[in-house]
Amino acid sequence: MWSIFSELLKRRLLFSARYSWYGLRACFKNEEAFRVEIYITLLLLPCAWIIANTKLELIILIATLFLVLIVELINSAIENVVDRISTEKHQLSGRSKDQASAAVLLSIVICVFTWLLIGFN
Repeated sequence: MWSIFSELLKRRLLFSARYSWYGLRACFKNEEAFRVEIYITLLLLPCAWIIANTKLELIILIATLFLVLIVELINSAIENVVDRISTEKHQLSGRSKDQASAAVLLSIVICVFTWLLIGFN
């Protein structure tokens, strides 16, 4: 019984990981903002080990970088769905895109604020 469950779980995780990888690749290929944020993350990750004084600070610094990437992925997904539904201009479509973009901005503000607070501690 356990082996059947284990096999199903493994298969499910592999499918999920594959589709997640496709999503990351598509966002990297099609979204300039995501590419810039990836490059900044790759640049700042080594800096996190230098800046952080504790493991908790290190986790927080890295988490804020990934928060920006996560919110950017969600923003891109919302934009894609809105564009897929209709190409005509509509107030709700514009509002949805603007709000998703605002979420990205807020995640960047949190990231910068956190890095400044920990960096200048």
